[in-house]
Amino acid sequence: MPKIADIQETPNPNAVKFVLREPVSNAPRSFQSAEEAAGDPLAKRLFDIGHVVSVFYMDRMITVEKDDEAEWDELLPKLAEPIRAAAPLGEQSVPAPKPSTEAATNDDPRLEQINKILDERIRPALVGDGGWLEVVGLDGNTLTVHYQGACGSCPASVTGTLMAIEGILQREVDPDLEVIAI
Repeated sequence: MPKIADIQETPNPNAVKFVLREPVSNAPRSFQSAEEAAGDPLAKRLFDIGHVVSVFYMDRMITVEKDDEAEWDELLPKLAEPIRAAAPLGEQSVPAPKPSTEAATNDDPRLEQINKILDERIRPALVGDGGWLEVVGLDGNTLTVHYQGACGSCPASVTGTLMAIEGILQREVDPDLEVIAI
């Protein structure tokens, strides 16, 4: 059973990040609804509490986003119960998620360079704020990304962060790249 080491606020006022003492996943897992979470025991239990609008977890981190009606003081103790009861990595029966097929099969050489920059400079910062960024696809000069976790509905991610990512990729990969979030 994972122990909660810390609970941290994120830039998104409707999301908190639980930092765990042991990993619960070896790959990012993101759920935007109770229906999506039906096959994942941890995410399902978190959605079952109510007022939860998204769950994202990877490694030693779980980010939960709530609706505007709930108050963190009441919700946090309820969320802590299924997190503490979750099976740690290695004891889970849920298969690891498969990578996005479009991004995985794209043979554009820029995609490898883009992912390297994201892995080294962007994703660590997003993880620090309880989020993640997945490349959905690269079509011509348009890179489509999907924010997860606390970043999924944070106003800063769809404005400032997205513009910063686009600027870095234009300088270092291709000046004609456009980055859009879905």
